[in-house]
Amino acid sequence: MQRFDGRVAIVTGAARGIGRGVAQLLGAEGARILIVDQDGATGEDAAAELAAQGIEVRLEVGDVGDDDAAPHSVERALDAWGRVDILVNNAGIAGIAAPIWEQSAEEMDRVYRTNLRGVYLFTRAVIPHMMERGYGRIVNIASIAGKEGNPNMVPYSSTKAGVIGLTKSVGKELAGTGVRINAVTPAVIMTPILEQLTPEQVQYLVQRIPMGRTGDVREVAALVAWLASPECSFSTGAVFDISGGRATY
Repeated sequence: MQRFDGRVAIVTGAARGIGRGVAQLLGAEGARILIVDQDGATGEDAAAELAAQGIEVRLEVGDVGDDDAAPHSVERALDAWGRVDILVNNAGIAGIAAPIWEQSAEEMDRVYRTNLRGVYLFTRAVIPHMMERGYGRIVNIASIAGKEGNPNMVPYSSTKAGVIGLTKSVGKELAGTGVRINAVTPAVIMTPILEQLTPEQVQYLVQRIPMGRTGDVREVAALVAWLASPECSFSTGAVFDISGGRATY
């Protein structure tokens, strides 16, 4: 029997990068996957790849920051499979690389909409169903930047810090239930999001990693899979670093 046989997982931002790797691993271990992404073409490619591997998958195209995206996605999963066991809030954007005095309020709002508002909306949408069933696992992809702050990335760093705060708060609210919520704080992972940064920014970030390399999507997916499993039973509202030694607390 596989670890996620019979489970249903919603993975946001799963058309590429960490989200795609997580969807592949959960699906390979038996989960049925609902991919949520605003990039329909790349989302279809990801869904086709999973289906070719024998994974039962659906695609929901939408912006995680929209009010109706989360409830519609949950309804889609329930209509297809009758349950939602796992939510991985992965969708995120890096934002413009510039000091705060050169950034607009509109840029902050744009990054917040995906990185924090989307996490809030999807978390809020799945909890009632999970509580009714007495079981659920929510994993939020934050960032080491949310703990330490990266220069020229104030919107990204501050919204990822917000994801950590949300995780800790909701963890306390759900501690007496069968629902667990935790966050992962990667350092630099080799994904397409790095294309949003300048080469100088990427070099700066990698230089801060004691292991001297970027992380691999498969390494993050393995940690997320454990947090999404029944084995993760006594950790909630917690933050798990995967930073090549960069994290200092």
